[in-house]
Amino acid sequence: MHDDSKKLLDDIGWHILNELQQNARIPYAELGRRVKLSTPAVVERVRRMEEAGIIEGYRAEICCARIGFPIKAFVSVSVVGNTASRVDRVVREMPEVAECYRTTGSDSFLLKVCVCSVDHLQSVIDRLAPYVATTTSIVLSTAVKHRPHDYENARLFAKGQVH
Repeated sequence: MHDDSKKLLDDIGWHILNELQQNARIPYAELGRRVKLSTPAVVERVRRMEEAGIIEGYRAEICCARIGFPIKAFVSVSVVGNTASRVDRVVREMPEVAECYRTTGSDSFLLKVCVCSVDHLQSVIDRLAPYVATTTSIVLSTAVKHRPHDYENARLFAKGQVH
């Protein structure tokens, strides 16, 4: 962790991150009230967290099913040989890929894709086939979705300070 990040991540900083994860559109006045800072002070803290790269951005979460893409799947990609950079370029150009992670283990990438049909999913897999071996899992339901992560307690737990 950078020194700038350490300074920003006091109890108030962690509280700000928790509140923003729950509602990134919270008005600064309300955020300040919840973390016990004035509005200008909370605006400054959030700005400094953004500049330090702690807060990477804000976004709208879209329900893929409601916009015509009801099938969500995870595609595990196993790269053979030295094609990882080619796969990286290909998946960046595929609009169906919502997320792509480079991973360790037997698979090199894990893709989260949203498609409109099984045929559409097949075409996504077919576009990857010249470069890789894939394993696909279709999502049936979501047990935990966009849960705000309690980084402060996770950090304390990792240090053995919370049981």
